[in-house]
Amino acid sequence: MRSMRILITNNTLDFRGGSELYVRDLAIALLKRGHLPIAYSTKLGEIAQEIRAATVPVIDNLDALAAPPDVIHGHHHLDTMTALLRFPRVPAVYFCHGWLPWEETPPQFPRILRYVAVDYLCRDRLLFEHGIPEDRIRVLLNFADLERFKPRSPLPASPQRALIFSNYATEDTQIPAVRDACARHGITTEVVGLGAGNACARPEEILGRYDLVFAKGRAALESLAVGVAVILCDEKGVGPMVTSGELDQLRPLNFGLRTLREPLDVDAVERQIARYDAEDATKVSRLVRANAGTDAVVDQIVSLYGEIIAENTRRRESNLDEEARSSAAYLRWLAPTLKDHRQHTQQLVDWALERHSAVELLATQLAERHEKVLALVEHVAERQRAVDSLGTQLRDSETKLKVLADHVSERERAVDSLANELAQSQNKVMALTTQPREAELGEKRNMLSRQLLKLYGKLK
Repeated sequence: MRSMRILITNNTLDFRGGSELYVRDLAIALLKRGHLPIAYSTKLGEIAQEIRAATVPVIDNLDALAAPPDVIHGHHHLDTMTALLRFPRVPAVYFCHGWLPWEETPPQFPRILRYVAVDYLCRDRLLFEHGIPEDRIRVLLNFADLERFKPRSPLPASPQRALIFSNYATEDTQIPAVRDACARHGITTEVVGLGAGNACARPEEILGRYDLVFAKGRAALESLAVGVAVILCDEKGVGPMVTSGELDQLRPLNFGLRTLREPLDVDAVERQIARYDAEDATKVSRLVRANAGTDAVVDQIVSLYGEIIAENTRRRESNLDEEARSSAAYLRWLAPTLKDHRQHTQQLVDWALERHSAVELLATQLAERHEKVLALVEHVAERQRAVDSLGTQLRDSETKLKVLADHVSERERAVDSLANELAQSQNKVMALTTQPREAELGEKRNMLSRQLLKLYGKLK
């Protein structure tokens, strides 16, 4: 087959989501086969950088293409319709990757010649909710890059380490139930994903470190390719352990939403952990590696491109009236969403303005409170200074009182000494009064009188 220019559209090429990684892997695989893929999105980022690093052109404006593509590989209706209207004679194939996202809604347009569902749940959405004719729908299951996701060493008889591998894993979703169930079995648990704030750019380098992985969709498929035991689990619920006996039923559902039949409950998770079988997990991995590699799926996609290019060539010139009616119908379908979005945006703006006014009022009140607090702080500081001054005065008074107390003590000791001398003198007087000799008594009295006069002088 000749080389083809393939325009691949996507809602974003920013974060590490399922369709973003699908675009990256598909573009690289097409480039290896000699084709020229071009990736288009109005929102570029990390994944766009990875795609361009692989030498695949990446654009956010279709006017950057100086030559039209041969075929449009469309993901997401807004981006697909933009490409179809920009290149009026180019056929397209539209891929549906999800049951729930609004962005995955399939547009109906004459030059979308095939619709591809990546699992049978998406097929049901195309067929039973959007009226896509069954003969225009193909199912091409997701694939894993087996060159990147190499087999790990044999699993242990009992799991020791578990990984919650999901962009939606948070403490408000599956983490608590999985962690608690694993703890009952002595299994340590770690988390990788956007919701946990640690998205992994190279999961192939870490998956082999774990014995048990909780995941869905692409993450589950890549884990199975490595050889890890996988329990299907995400924020929507818990599914079964992927066993060799159930693989043929689970893979056509992309290990996704329809398989998550039980609520996020510790007991439900624990029941699946109890089904761990190292030998069977290895068997599952061999089956996945034999049937879910990149090459087989990309070969089918390339064949489909050729098929719709040939069909478009056989068709008569595009019916402009039919395309105009389809475009008008698409815009008519899109209008309520955009208007509701605008109304919702205005409501958010009004709410934000109200909150802003409330915040300004609160800020004013806080400023007033702040001024009062500052005044109170200054008042307390003044009181503290007064207390400090009083403390200084008290310490000075204590010093003076101590000096006075020492002086009083000295006086008291002097008085005690005089009292002792008086007592001694009185004793002597008493002794003299008992002597019969008057002369001696008179002399003694005179001497005592002199002594008393002398003592009296001292006291004065």
